[in-house]
Amino acid sequence: MWEKLQKILVERGLTVVDLAKMAGVPKTSIYNAKHHDIGFKKMEKIADALDVSLDGFRKG
Repeated sequence: MWEKLQKILVERGLTVVDLAKMAGVPKTSIYNAKHHDIGFKKMEKIADALDVSLDGFRKG
């Protein structure tokens, strides 16, 4: 999931801080996605902020 998230950020010229503000979640939660499950609600907010489907993060 982290790789897909990172790819979207690079493609859109966004930083983790930008995304945190857009999604209304702490930037540490986004960084934690690299190694941990950050939970459905936070991931839903991130997907909504990026206007992408949650399925896009699940599927290989």
